[in-house]
Amino acid sequence: MLTLKKGRYKARLAETPEDIRKAQALRYKTFIAGTGAASHGTRTAGLDQDSFDDRCAHMLVEEIRTGRLVCCFRLLPIAVGSQIGNSYSAQFYELSALKAFNGPMVEMGRFCIDPQIYDPDILRVAWGAMTRYVDEKGVEMLFGCSSFKGCEATAYLDAFALLQARHLAPKRWLPRIKAPSVFRFAQKLRRKPDLKRAMRSMPPMLRSYLAMGGWVSDHAVVDHDLNTLHVFTGLEIRSMPPRRRRLFRSLAG
Repeated sequence: MLTLKKGRYKARLAETPEDIRKAQALRYKTFIAGTGAASHGTRTAGLDQDSFDDRCAHMLVEEIRTGRLVCCFRLLPIAVGSQIGNSYSAQFYELSALKAFNGPMVEMGRFCIDPQIYDPDILRVAWGAMTRYVDEKGVEMLFGCSSFKGCEATAYLDAFALLQARHLAPKRWLPRIKAPSVFRFAQKLRRKPDLKRAMRSMPPMLRSYLAMGGWVSDHAVVDHDLNTLHVFTGLEIRSMPPRRRRLFRSLAG
C-alpha cells in the first residue's frame, strides 16, 4: 500500500468507503459550497460524487497528529492511449490525437486542498505521492483538467497569454474542441503577459505541471456546472528534462 510521510503530513490511498466519503466531503467544501457551482443529484448530503469515483484510486493527504484530511485527488489508470475516451476529460475535449500514445497513462482529477489551510508542504507531499504512484505503476503520461475559479476569462488574461506563449501542447497531441462553450485563448490573445500576475493567478496544480514541463490545450472549457474555466493539461514523463525529472523524483524520497 502506497504511503508517504513528510513533516506534518502523510499521503495514502483510500482503503474504505468512509475514506472515500471524506474525500468527497472535502471536494464538496472546496468545489461546491459557496462557489456558485450547480447543485444536483450527485451532490447531496455535502458530498461531491460522480460515476468516475468507483473507477478511481483516491489519494488522501492527512495531518499526522490529528488525522485531518487536508488534500485529496483521484487517479484513473488508462492502460494505453486508445482507451482515453473513457476518461473524465474526454467529456470536454476531443482527444483522438492522444489515442496514438503508446504507454500507460493516468488521469489525475478533483485535486483539492482544504481552503482553510495554507501550507506549501501539502502540495509537496501530494506531488511526492503522485510521483511514487507514477514510478510504481510505470506511468508514462499524467493528464487532467486544471481549473481556474469562475467562468470569466478576463480575470486570467495574463495567465492564458503565458500559456499561449510558452506551454501549448505539441501538435501531435493537441486536444480539439468538443465542449459547447470555450475560450480560444491561443487564437484570441495577442498580448505580452505580466509574468508575476500570470503566475499569481495560475492554479497551484497547474503551476506544478508547468514546472515539470507540462503542456495545455489551446482553449479553456467554460464549465458552468462547477463554475470554472479549465484547460486540458498533460505531462509526458519520458520527455521531462533531466533536471526536472530529478526534482520530480526527489519529492517522493
